[in-house]
Amino acid sequence: MYGAVMSADPQQVIEKIDSDELIKVTLDLANIDSPTGSEGPVADYVYDWLIREGFDARKVALYPDRPNVLATIPGESSGRSLCFNSHMDTTVHKDEWWTTRHAADPIFHAGWREDDVLVGNGVCNCKGPMATWLLAAKAIKDSGAKLKGDLLLMAVVGEIGLEPVDEFQPPDYIAKEAGTRYAITHGGVTDYALVSEGTDFGIVGVEAGKAFFKITVFGSDLTIYTPYIERPTPIEESPNAIVRMSKLIERIETWAYEYEQQNRYECTSGTVVPKVNFGAIRGGVPQKITKTVQQCAIYLDVRITPKQEPLDIREDLRRIMRDTGLDGEVELYVYRPGFEVDEKKGAPLREAIAHAHSSVVGGELQLGPVSTSSMWRDLNCFNEMRIPSYTYGPGASVGGGVFRMPIQNLIAGAQLYVHTALNLCNQERS
Repeated sequence: MYGAVMSADPQQVIEKIDSDELIKVTLDLANIDSPTGSEGPVADYVYDWLIREGFDARKVALYPDRPNVLATIPGESSGRSLCFNSHMDTTVHKDEWWTTRHAADPIFHAGWREDDVLVGNGVCNCKGPMATWLLAAKAIKDSGAKLKGDLLLMAVVGEIGLEPVDEFQPPDYIAKEAGTRYAITHGGVTDYALVSEGTDFGIVGVEAGKAFFKITVFGSDLTIYTPYIERPTPIEESPNAIVRMSKLIERIETWAYEYEQQNRYECTSGTVVPKVNFGAIRGGVPQKITKTVQQCAIYLDVRITPKQEPLDIREDLRRIMRDTGLDGEVELYVYRPGFEVDEKKGAPLREAIAHAHSSVVGGELQLGPVSTSSMWRDLNCFNEMRIPSYTYGPGASVGGGVFRMPIQNLIAGAQLYVHTALNLCNQERS
């Protein structure tokens, strides 16, 4: 082990964590609605809180109304430095009813307490985990504990991202470029990073990448007025591109299961099962539906492992198009590779997390659920930049529909991060 060198008794620091304040900060953050692109008010809250608590905070922004917020507890000598990272954006806009029928439901835009549980999408993803390290950092500072290396606090925008495509272009639509990646390339560099998100207190050191495809199917060169449509006609010969697309969707759905089975990726830092999702479909216009449609497009989210190449997937999709006898095109419009932590370089952080886990949760540190290593998280940005990083935090991922966070999990998270920082940041930097 790299050593649990502490300049202060962790328990004395933990006693500085005010659970009522932890709950308040979590709910304050959760009740500031911040779907991707509208993180400014949350950033202002985090910045103001840090300044009020005596931190030297700063805003680092690609877009002035969407700043990342950084603050540092400076180390006193040549110790290892650590970044705590969480994102401020949430997943659902109130008007996003074509993807979420009840998009304006308070569960997606607010937070509240029910007995010993905090409820809300934002509570779990990712404002509760963020509050845990904010309170952990405050406890370290208020206790007077000394760190040899820097502790960097990083609250970021755009982790969820809105990928530009078709008429949906920047600056209104932008993905990962404004968040963690921008913060790192503009001074947010440490020896290690701990991305605080829900992993059920399991550790994750690998994440999936993603390849997004726009697949267009062409119909007949003639548009046919509804009274002139002839049936029965084989689907692939229909003049209507929407009808033809149904055959391609069925074939891709079969391929998607084969794809995730064939490309499952296992390593000591986690398992990636790359999934496929039909995210959108476009064809025709609802105000004019009296003629067959000449083209229809689907938008496909294909997750990839750190070992895959996106052009191989594009060739698979082109082959499927040919095999179904359809005329069309396949466009790759997003490619974001996945990354795996350098386990040798990352060992000090992993062992510090394991030591904290044993002290607070008890037992041996386990890998996070496969779903948490099969998604995209900002872990990828750090590991791509050669900053060894792990994801580890309280609660489950909201991707599975869980919007409840036990308060005790938040308290445990704050305690875990105190242990981790005191351990790692007091090790000598080799």
